[in-house]
Amino acid sequence: MSGLDQARAALERGDWQRALDLAAPDVGDSAVALEVRAQAAYGVGDREGAVGAWEDLYAFQLAVGDPVEAARAAAMVALLFLIDTGLMAPVRGWLRRAERLVEGRDDVPVLAVVAMVRTYERFMCGDPGAAREQSAVAIELGERLGVRAAVVIGRTAAARLRIADGAVEEGLGLLDEVAAELMTGDIDPLTTGMMYCEIICAAQGLAHLDRAREWTEVMERWRHGAAIGGINGRCRVHRAELLKISGPCDRAEEEALGACAELRPWLRREFGWPLVELGNIRLRRGDLLGAEEAFIGAHEHAWSPQPGLALLRLAQGHQTTAAAMIADAIQHPLDMPSKERPPFGDLRLAPLLDAQAEIAAAAGDVETTRTAAEALERIAAKYATPSLVAGAALARGRWALLDGDAPEAIRSCGTAAATWTDLGAPYETAAARIVLGEAHRVAGNPGQARMEWTAARSAFKAFGAVSRTDEVDRLLDDRLRPAPSGDRAEAVTATFRREGESRAVGFRGLEQRVPDLKGFRYLDRLLADPGREFHVLDLVAVDLGSLPSRARAGRDLGQVTDGPDAALPVIDEQARAAYRRRLADVDEDIEEASRMNDLGRLALAERDRDYLMAELGHAVGLSGRLRTVGGTAERARTSVTRSLRYALSRLAEQHADLGAHLDRAVRTGMYCSYQPDPIAPVRWELSGR
Repeated sequence: MSGLDQARAALERGDWQRALDLAAPDVGDSAVALEVRAQAAYGVGDREGAVGAWEDLYAFQLAVGDPVEAARAAAMVALLFLIDTGLMAPVRGWLRRAERLVEGRDDVPVLAVVAMVRTYERFMCGDPGAAREQSAVAIELGERLGVRAAVVIGRTAAARLRIADGAVEEGLGLLDEVAAELMTGDIDPLTTGMMYCEIICAAQGLAHLDRAREWTEVMERWRHGAAIGGINGRCRVHRAELLKISGPCDRAEEEALGACAELRPWLRREFGWPLVELGNIRLRRGDLLGAEEAFIGAHEHAWSPQPGLALLRLAQGHQTTAAAMIADAIQHPLDMPSKERPPFGDLRLAPLLDAQAEIAAAAGDVETTRTAAEALERIAAKYATPSLVAGAALARGRWALLDGDAPEAIRSCGTAAATWTDLGAPYETAAARIVLGEAHRVAGNPGQARMEWTAARSAFKAFGAVSRTDEVDRLLDDRLRPAPSGDRAEAVTATFRREGESRAVGFRGLEQRVPDLKGFRYLDRLLADPGREFHVLDLVAVDLGSLPSRARAGRDLGQVTDGPDAALPVIDEQARAAYRRRLADVDEDIEEASRMNDLGRLALAERDRDYLMAELGHAVGLSGRLRTVGGTAERARTSVTRSLRYALSRLAEQHADLGAHLDRAVRTGMYCSYQPDPIAPVRWELSGR
């Protein structure tokens, strides 16, 4: 068996590295070697290498006079750009090359591939009419020419389009049929993984939690040993999305961070998708700095960070900014090519309107709350999934409460809380209970208000939503307890002193001794300076006895933070060369769109060009040197947060009152702090003080 035969056999087994080694450039650039190289490079995680090999195969087939095979290579380049980049101008450019090469033919399988790629290019660019036409062509050609991938992809797109039309049950039924076909194992792994992802994205766009969970479980079972390319990472984003709903928050963040790590080599513009989910999860945890980092990162990838960023501004106390942000996002929704979220239609507005109702209610803006609630009710009536109905009910409850109709607020918020409970969404249930409790308080039912807020606090705490737990504590203190007789209570003396390998802790009359933990050493530093925010690298350095040496802190986390190997380039030379080739494709698309006076296409192509230029700009520093990036701070944030939270949970087991106090007062994130209640101060006796 020749080396190339062995390479093809390795491909069949999914042994991508072996196939790539056997088809290395030193064996020559035959058509077989180039195609094996392309498929194997994608399998090992080298997307740019895969695209480059398909481009080389395209040029090779042109040179030997085989236009049909050259068209197939061009269509594959277009497909890879469609799957991973969100850049539509290069997709269109390579499709045009393929179409020109087989013009006048109706009997070559590449036509089905072109139609299936064109279907999603139109879908992602917000042209449902053309996408519907192309999906029918892909299905017909795929069935006639024996290209099953085209049939499956065409049917998936057709189902999503029916859902966008409001035919939800019909569209979901069609997706169930596609899922059943994928489960047979007869469809190639790349198509299978991408269509599982599409089916889940359709459910997420509908906020149909039951279907999203069911299909994510199917994809999760399938992906082990079968997934190719960035499919593993995409599955992890879906798992993070569901954990964001069900909790616990720390597991959701772990999945989101893992997804970001896995997808970083694969996605370009669409890398904003996992970043936004990471930001949403951190926002729920109360890690506002971490959430902002993720949302800004998504924005830098030309991906909309809304409504998360507006809700972050609300959490930071910037109501006016939050209201302006969300109003602009609704008025001018970002036209970004996306498979992960509905790229057009009412469904893409539902999360924005939900956030607008929350922001407007917090500001006491009755009219905006009303218009958001009514718009959500129209969307819920059209698509009728339980989550959309619950969201609309909560928005109506907010409006009724502002409008002075406490009975209607109680009814609507009660409906929302009950629906979210049935859906297994504790965070959403607790959010509804907060409004419901306020409605009961206004109606003169303080006992019922306390019950709702106490239930909300328990749910937020179990979920891991630290700041929301504190919010409910303040509600219970401020609205249901009598005000203190003086401006400030007498300070409580507490002990947190290291004695050898243990700690002496004391609070409100109870003294205990607990084993010393790394998290306690971080906590000791926070308690010594209430209100001050410490960067996580400085806390690591404190533990090492070297404040403020962040370089040493980075080494302790297992990373080199200085010297020639400090970090990796943001993008390597191969990627930079590929970006320049993509810019040539985009310029060609801009020229054609201008010639045809296609203003919509021109705007999208110019946005692609701006994005690519920005990416190249981010990658180059002073004097043309490549910028580098490392993960020291992020790893430190994760390490410090886990150590602190673990130590606090162990402390709560031995000293419940002290554990509860610190759970409320300690803030974690990229910056950590101890923020005690100023009305009930604590005087600490600490190690060495």
